[in-house]
Order: sequence, then structure tokens, then C-alpha cells
Amino acid sequence: MFKNQLIIALRNFWRDKWYTILNILGLTIGITFSLFLIFYIRDELSYDRYNQKADRIYRIGSHIKEANKPMMNWTSTQYPLGPTLKNDYPEVEEAVRFVDNGKRMYKRGELSFYEEKIFVADSNVFRVFTYPFIEGNPNTALVEPKSMVITQSIAQQFFGNKHDIVGQTLQEANGDIYKITGVIRDIPANSHFRFNILISNSTLPKNFANNWGGFFMSTYVLLHPHTNAAAFEKKLLEMYDKHMAAIFAKFNVKIHYEVQPITSIHLHSNFDGEPEDVGSMSYIYIFSAVALFMLLIACINYMNLTTARSARRGKEIGVRKVTGSTRGQLVAQFLIESTALTVFALLLSMGLVALLLPTFNTLSGKSITFNALIQPGIFVILIGIVLFVGLLGGSYPALYLSKFDPIHILKGNLSKASSNVVLRRVLVVTQFSIAMIMLICTLVVYGQLNFLRRIDLGFDRNFVATLTVNSNRDTRGQILAFTNEIRKDPRILSASTAQAVPGQDIGLNLFSVQTDKGFIDQGVNNYAVDEHYFKTLGIQLKKGRDFNGLPDTLHSIIVNENMVKFFGWEANPIGKRVKFPGDTSSTVYFEVVGVVKDFNQKSLYNPIAPLMFFYRPNSGIIQLKLDRKDIPGGIAAMQKAWHNDFPDLPFEYQFLDQKLNSQYEADQRRGQIFSAFSVLTILITCLGLLGLIAFTTQQRQKEISMRKILGAGMGQLVTLLTRNFVALVGISCIFAFPVAYLFMHSWLNLFPYNIGFSPSPYLLAALTVLLITLMTVIFHTIRAALANPSQSLRSE
Repeated sequence: MFKNQLIIALRNFWRDKWYTILNILGLTIGITFSLFLIFYIRDELSYDRYNQKADRIYRIGSHIKEANKPMMNWTSTQYPLGPTLKNDYPEVEEAVRFVDNGKRMYKRGELSFYEEKIFVADSNVFRVFTYPFIEGNPNTALVEPKSMVITQSIAQQFFGNKHDIVGQTLQEANGDIYKITGVIRDIPANSHFRFNILISNSTLPKNFANNWGGFFMSTYVLLHPHTNAAAFEKKLLEMYDKHMAAIFAKFNVKIHYEVQPITSIHLHSNFDGEPEDVGSMSYIYIFSAVALFMLLIACINYMNLTTARSARRGKEIGVRKVTGSTRGQLVAQFLIESTALTVFALLLSMGLVALLLPTFNTLSGKSITFNALIQPGIFVILIGIVLFVGLLGGSYPALYLSKFDPIHILKGNLSKASSNVVLRRVLVVTQFSIAMIMLICTLVVYGQLNFLRRIDLGFDRNFVATLTVNSNRDTRGQILAFTNEIRKDPRILSASTAQAVPGQDIGLNLFSVQTDKGFIDQGVNNYAVDEHYFKTLGIQLKKGRDFNGLPDTLHSIIVNENMVKFFGWEANPIGKRVKFPGDTSSTVYFEVVGVVKDFNQKSLYNPIAPLMFFYRPNSGIIQLKLDRKDIPGGIAAMQKAWHNDFPDLPFEYQFLDQKLNSQYEADQRRGQIFSAFSVLTILITCLGLLGLIAFTTQQRQKEISMRKILGAGMGQLVTLLTRNFVALVGISCIFAFPVAYLFMHSWLNLFPYNIGFSPSPYLLAALTVLLITLMTVIFHTIRAALANPSQSLRSE
């Protein structure tokens, strides 16, 4: 029975090739790109699960609350926290700490490279995290001072394909020599924390920051099996009184810790200072919906096309019923046809996935391989897709066509056999609504991401190159010589130095700040700049003066407008004083000499906060404003001066605008994925619409011919066939607009700076769907109207 039904299905496919191709094409596109989204979602959900003890590993995060300020959420903790947790809390099996060691240059013979993602770590790190060793002993690798564990990529960089690397050494630029005690595989891409080099914690001085006042360590704990993490987190509330109150209570600062599962960090973290770009569950929900929409539209296409061509199958169904076929057999026949089509589409999809996977990886920033298709979990998903699309897409046509009355069918009166106009219109409205929602969301996402790239940040980010002097020795003399030399070149319009640039993390320190109510203790962001910094970055001075040079070193500060507003200095900020907390003397203070216009020091995900600048010349980050007329010449001048003054350091630079745009790279990628898949969803809708209108026009061919003979013009015929579809587009707007608004309103609220509500995306989306529909209907109407009426009326 099944074999006969399958043969009949194949014959039907071959007999109506156009219908088969259209359905397989729509299903293939829907399944292919749904698979890509499923791969993306699975990868996002897999973060940190490669660790064998992932279910017991937690990161300790810090929540810090100052008076009159929102809660600050930091990934960093204090240096003594790890050992204290291990010693005082029986729930903790292991505690391990990481501290960022910055960017360093290492040498081996003639080879020298700048390396990033270098961390100092406790020796028990390999008892907590799963980092497979290629060489070395994980139990002893980070015990001795000046020992390091490197990844396979770093080993390849310095030693090529050589083995027996353990025991070799690398020399830091300051002369320190580190012994390689282990080589591990590269950290998986689906990790919230990746490094290239680990250095033993015993390398640090014994009295290194051994206090509860500084936050710069990342602390992780491995809890004993069956430990209640929530109860453990509650116990940690006592640590404030035990260890921190003596330091922070007098400043009205409260601190408590959060115990965060390592597997939830990537998608659920709201902490500042994440070592890698984090994801968002919002995007998981959005991409899941897009994948479902694509499959759903493909199903609706099949339903519409199958029921629309019911006239072609009517006599076949009538004859089958008359000759004894039961309704169950007919239902099975149509379900086999829909499932067979889905299987064909799935096989084509797997080929397309293999072909397009490199492009998708480039678009998404993932490293997904074709092996993902043969994993057990994916195999179950593939079976689920076949059943979902095959059964859902074929269920209505099977039930609808199988209930036809054979008497009416064989008499040629199909309209009395059954009717499906209402449901088909419901399906079309559903298709139009989904396509419109996707298009609206695409336009809003594109507008927001474009807004982030083009918004005025309060400074000039264009043609500003930044260079960082990465060295442990005193290089202030060399920096002074470099900036003096480079300023003589006409292609360099301005040169400055600072401890940071916009877009870079900066320090937050407690200060005692003068207000109308006396001095109050408050945390303020701050960093040091020289007298050329504001000019180089085009930051506008609103009040007072700029730094003048060395006389400003001890007492002068410049603040931003937000700090003026926050501390109530609007009347006259010049001369206001800031002291170190706890200092009761009247001689050690900093005095405001100028106010600069607010600018975005951090990314646009963060609102502007109070900011304070100290004067310090010849800091390690150099900013150069290049003449836009000769950028290559300016870079050549930079390189020449660099090699003159820093002959032992590699020449590396980065343009500020590129660095700032990289902050939004993750969202840009997700936006591109969403936009691309929205276009594909609309394409699938168009394929279904094309087929549906073609069959609908064909069904009304006799009516069109009669109207043409009776004198109807082309305009009348077009109006006749388009008005129903125009009405369906209008009804779709009623459903699509509110849904799209709810989605986008929630998404835009994630950004402190956003484009807000605009009717343009909604109107443009509706107009696009309407135009596509009209063009398709008009094309087929004209084609039908130009046909010879005698051909369609021959049987009348």
C-alpha cells in the first residue's frame, strides 16, 4: 500500500512540475535557513558547557551601591575573596582567580609578538575548568613563579610545529623570563572567557593588593555537589560586615555578591566588564521566532498551493472514492505527498547548508562545521522538521481534499463539493502579517544600528589614530620625543597623550567632592590627559580653561557637564574642589579649572556619567589627528617617527572610529543575520504568492475571458482580481503593526540612545508588501487577459 501511494505521489510530482518545483523551492529555502538559525541558537546556548564540571562552576559578581547612584554591577572582585571563600565556606570545593595582565610583548630569539588575553591565574585553575593539555602536567603547571601555560596557537606562533615545548622560555619586553610549563588546546569559541597565556599567581608580589578595597580580580568557585547556590549566595551577605564595612561604610557604600552559574553568563549577564561579547536571550527568542516563521510560511505556501489547485485533483479524488477508496486512504496519500516533498527539500537543504556554511560563519562570527548536521541532537531536529512541515503542511490539504463529494466532482461542480476560500484567505493574511512583521523589524533594527554608527558622540572620531606604548619600563622620555617629532609633520594636525580614549574602560575612584551641603564621598570616573587631548579629539570646552602644562599637575582638574549637574555646580563650577576621601587637610585638593561638553566616554549602551580629568603628560596612549587629504602619508610619518623613538617595539595603530564601531560588532552581526533572514522570509512569501495568484487566475480564466468578450477593459480586469488581495494586505496591517511595535519597543529599550518610534518603517513595510502583491497580480491578470478567449471557452 505504502509503495503504491509513494509511486502515485511521484507521478503527481512529475505531472505537475511547476507546482512541484515551486513547493520544493519554498520548502528548501525555509528549511535551509531555519537550520542555520537552529545552529546559531544551539551554539549560543552551548556556551561554557564544554567544562566537565560546568553545572558546579559559578562566577562571583559584585553589586556596589552608592548613595544617589544606580547599582553598579561588576564582574571584578577583590583579591582576598577567593582564598576567603575557600577557607571559610565549606560549600566551596575550589576557588580560582584571574587578573588581566594587559597586552605584552614576548620574544624568542629574533621572533617578537604582541600578545593579548594574558591573565594571571591561581595554580588550581585546571582542577576547576576543562582545558585539555597537549604537553605538561596540569597539577603543577602554574605552581612556580614566572611559569606560564600557553595555548596551541601561541605555541605555533613561536615554535612552529616543534614538540617538547615544555621547558622552553619566552622573554617579556622588560627582560623578565617565563618558563613554559604547559601547552593546552585553544580555548573553545563558545566560552565567555578566553585567554592565550596564563601566568602563575605566585609571580605576583606576596603583598600584591592584599586588601578588600580594590576590585580587579575575576573570582570563580567550584561548589561541592548538591550545594544550593541560592543559599550559598545568601550566606555571602555577611562578608560585607566582616571584611568591607570598615573600608566602605563611612562612604555610605554597600556591597554584596552574586553567585552566577557559568553557563548563564553569556546570555543572561548584566555585569560591566565582561571579557568577551555577551549574547542576549532576546535574540534567542527573536531568531527562534524567525526560524518558526520561515517553516510556517513554507507550510502555508504548501497548503495554499495544494488547495488552490484542487480542481486539478478533483476528478482523481472523485474516481478514487467511487472505486472504493476510503477517506483515510486519501488522507494518507496526501500526507505521503507532503512528507515526500519535505524529504526532498530536506536533502537539498543539507547540500545548501554545506555550500553556504562558510558564508554564514562569516556573517555570524561563528565557527560551525558541517559535523553539526550529524550530531544526535540535530538528527532529532531534522526528523522533527520533516514531521512538522510534512504533517502540518499536508494536514489541511489532506483533510480538505479528501472530503470532496464525488457526485458533485464528477459532474464538474467543484464549488459544491467543498469550499476553502475563507481559510485560504486566513492563511494569506497570516503570511502577509509575518512578512510585514519581519520587514518592519528589519527596518527598525537597521535604523537603530545605523543610528549608533552615526550619532554625534560629542567628539570627533574621524581620522584619529591611536598608538599604545606597551612597555613595563619608563617610556615618558621616548613618548615626549615621539610627540615632539610627529607634530613637526604637516600631515599630523594634532598629537596628544592620555591614559585612555573614548570607548575604553577607565578607573572609578572614591573622592570627597565639594557641594552646597559640604564635602560628600562619591565614586567618580576619571583618567589623566595632557594639554592637547581635547583639541585632538575635538572636545568642546564650555567654561573655564584648558590645561596649560606642568603647573596643572598637582591641583587642576577638568570635569564634564554631567558632573557639574550631578553635584549641583550649575551656578559656578570653576573653583569647586575635590579631595581624596578621608583627607581632612586643606592643602591637598584638586580644583576645577574647566568644564568640557558631555561626550560618550563609554559605549552607547551606557548613559553619560560624571567624569573628571587630571593633568599628566606623556601617558602611554597616543592620539594623532591626521590630515584627511593624505592619510597614507600620515601613517608613513607615524611609522618613521615610531621606529626612531621605539626601535624595540612593533608599530601598531588603530583608528578611533573603527575601535568605537567594534563595540557594536556583535549587534551589527545579529542585525545582519536578522535582516538577511527577513529578506528570505519575504522571498518565501513571494514564491507562495506567485503560485497562489497563478492558480487563482487560472481558475478564473473563463470569467476573465467572458468579461473581455463583453467589453471589460484591462483596468477593470486588474481591479477585479487585485481588490481582494489589497483588502488582505490591509487586514494584515491590523495584526502586524501592533505585534511589530511590541517587539521593537522592547528591543529599543535595551539602548539608552535609540531612534524611538517612527511610522516610516510601518508604512514602508505595508507599501512594500502591497507593491509586491499588486505587481504579481497585475502580471498574471495581463497574461490571462491577453490569452485567446476561445481557448478557455472552448468547452462552454
